[in-house]
Amino acid sequence: MLHCDLDHITITAPDLVSGAAYVKALLGVDPQPGGEHVRMGTHNMFVRLGPALFLEIIAVNPDAVQPVRPRWFALDTLTPDSKPRLSNWVARTTDIQTALSQTRENLGSIEPMSRGSNHWLITIPQDGCLPLDGIAPALIEWQAAAQATNHPAAGMLDMGMSLLELELLHPDAARISQLMQDLNMQGNIKVKSLSAGQPPQLIAHIMTPLGLRILS
Repeated sequence: MLHCDLDHITITAPDLVSGAAYVKALLGVDPQPGGEHVRMGTHNMFVRLGPALFLEIIAVNPDAVQPVRPRWFALDTLTPDSKPRLSNWVARTTDIQTALSQTRENLGSIEPMSRGSNHWLITIPQDGCLPLDGIAPALIEWQAAAQATNHPAAGMLDMGMSLLELELLHPDAARISQLMQDLNMQGNIKVKSLSAGQPPQLIAHIMTPLGLRILS
């Protein structure tokens, strides 16, 4: 059975300045510049969490042309006073079509995307929403073979950061656990149950040179 690996976790912010400040305050490092996603009118920054794992900060690019479709990661729902937050995550596969077919959850349609010289396929809902409030991952297939030596994180600055655990908190924990099983999800990911009515939440446990830090 095809498996998926944890590829990156994503912080959405109303702008990159506030997103970078949020990461700096919690992790003690300055994110490195990323690039632009022309099709989506967004841009990003990074923090390396391993040879094939990273943290992304993404925001609407105010200088970009308005896309003809809703932006990904629910960025169109943010306002200037929205707070940066860990809103979603991305799972890597070597065969995105097969991985998507392994689950009944609606993770979106497969779209070609690019940033500079990087090209990939990724699942994006047509309305730009976050499936299961961000607890369900987007699926990604990098154009190059999905190995650490070809992964974008391999070329990022190593600042001594590592992701110890990603917690997926949801009132319907059984549904999330089934999704993880459908995707044959690899990595230190834990599903936890919430009481009915509590909002779903992602919690990332990140080891830094300053000690353990929590992003949520």
